[in-house]
Parts: sequence; structure tokens; C-alpha cells
Amino acid sequence: MKSNKPKVYISKPVPPEVLAYLQEHCECRMWDGQGTASRQQLLAELSEVEGLLMTGVPINEELLDRAPKLRAVSTISVGYNHFDIEAMRARGVIGTHTPYVLDDTVADLVLALMLSAARRIPELDAFVKQGRWQRGQGLTDEDFFGFDVHHRTLGLIGMGRIGDAIAQRAVHGFGMQLLYHNRSRKPEAEERFQAVYCELDELLRRSDFVVMMTPLTPETTRMIRREHFDLMKPTAFFINASRGQTVDEAALFDALQSGSIRGAGLDVFDPEPPRPDHPFFTLPNVVTLPHIGSATAATRLDMAMLAARNLVAALHGEQPPNIVPELLEQIER
Repeated sequence: MKSNKPKVYISKPVPPEVLAYLQEHCECRMWDGQGTASRQQLLAELSEVEGLLMTGVPINEELLDRAPKLRAVSTISVGYNHFDIEAMRARGVIGTHTPYVLDDTVADLVLALMLSAARRIPELDAFVKQGRWQRGQGLTDEDFFGFDVHHRTLGLIGMGRIGDAIAQRAVHGFGMQLLYHNRSRKPEAEERFQAVYCELDELLRRSDFVVMMTPLTPETTRMIRREHFDLMKPTAFFINASRGQTVDEAALFDALQSGSIRGAGLDVFDPEPPRPDHPFFTLPNVVTLPHIGSATAATRLDMAMLAARNLVAALHGEQPPNIVPELLEQIER
């Protein structure tokens, strides 16, 4: 008997409860290999597909040409810079994402990066594990000194939901003073955290920790460049948990190598993964992570389930909870 359920392709393994939910409402095919389906494997599956559940897959003219019946795409991520909005709009394809559910988890990681970079955690962990912590080798207490995080000045570039969660931890947990730069003023944050709105240059000059937390847009691509690192304190730390493309990596490397700034904590790169001989890996004052901002089992389950609910709603003629704003008109037509 032919199914009347909409056909969906899932381009990466998802938790069993998410798959069960999708199978209840849709006719599903799922990539069952390791990681994510390759581009070629994905394109081969799309001729009859009405819905696509994925992470980071470029939704562009090439893919849309191979998916003439596609009505909705749901990404298991907050960022959706891999959506070609104009192409999707022209085809009437709905796009959704998964905000909110990962805010606290990403904020935790940002504080971890700040602490790790400032207190030299990875560097000194390796020092101990390599058997180099020996008495009588001329080492002094100063050789292990780090930099305090508490009561320092935090500059947030981007004061959205995750920025708010970072501020909560930094101000109320570590007694930090908060500066922020954003497209618009945030009066509530100013009241709750005694946050001070600054132009970008002022924030960079005054902050001990600069945290990049903007979405990737044409305006934020290479937003932080060589001249911006030149403005920062020589004792300052740069933390990026947004997207690698928001920063000029060559300029950041030069600033770190020359001592223009003290250190960095990076969860994102351009491109990802970085090549094995990336210059950052030669520097002891950089903490590097493999884009794990939301990487806990509980949060990834919540994200996948939200993405599934978004997709089911779109395919059944309902308004998805989290349609990307630029494509809201697809529902309102």
C-alpha cells in the first residue's frame, strides 16, 4: 500500500527517539554510514524527497535542481549560512534551524575557553603528562603563572541569546565588568548586567577578554582584522566561538606570535577542519577545539528533536517553530 506520508531524507545518523518521531510522521530514508553522507551520496537520494534533515549541507542551486519536490529543509544547527536564501525563496523551499536549545551549553564552553587560555590549562596539562614537572630543574612559580579571569573586563561582540547566557556566567559568576557591541542596543542586558554598550574600537581597547559571538553574515565576514588586534591590550585574550570566517586568521596568528595579544581560545576555524599544519598549532598560547560548542549528548538530542519537529510541521502545512526569518514569507503566502 502506497504511503501518503511525505518523503524525507536524513543525511546523518540521529538519536533513535528522533528517528522514531520522524518515522511516525514521514516516510524516511537515512544515511546509515559513519558521519554525514557525502555530497554525491546525498544528491543521489533527492529526486523524490520532500523534506531534508541535515547539518551544514550547502542548500544551493545544484542541490535544489536535484530535488524538484523538495518543500522543506531543516538544519540541526543555529547557523544557517549554508542556506542560499535567494535560491530557496525562488523555489518556495522552507528553511528551519535550531536556536535556543544550545545557548547554555555554548556559553559553558566559552567560559571554559576563557579559563583554559588564561590559566594555560592545556599547556600545563601537557607539561605534567610529559613528565616535565620535576624538582631541581630551575623552574619557579612564575613559570606556571596565568591570568585571572574574575573581576576582569569582558567584551562581547554579539549580544544575542548566547551572549546573554555568557554574560550571566561572567558577571554573576566571576564578577566581571561587561562591555558589548551589537547591531542594536540591549537595554535589558544593560539593566541586568550593568553592561555598557561600546563602539567596536572602544570595546577592543578596554577588554581583557574579547569574545566573538556574532552570526556569520556578509557584514560580519572578516569583521575582526589586523587593525583590530592592534587595538587590544597586550594582556588580552581573544575567544571565538562564532564562525571562523568572522576573523582574519592570519592577522590573529601574527598578533599571537608577536605578543600583541596574550592568547586565544578557538572553537571555530576557516575552513573546518583546519589543515594539520595550521600555524595556530605551533603556538602554546592558543587553545584549539574541534567546533564542539553544542557537543553534549543532551543538547545534541534536543537540537535533533527540534529540527525534526520543525521539518514535520513544515511538511504537514503548519508553521515550523523555528523557520529562518528570511524565509518566513514562504509560510505566509
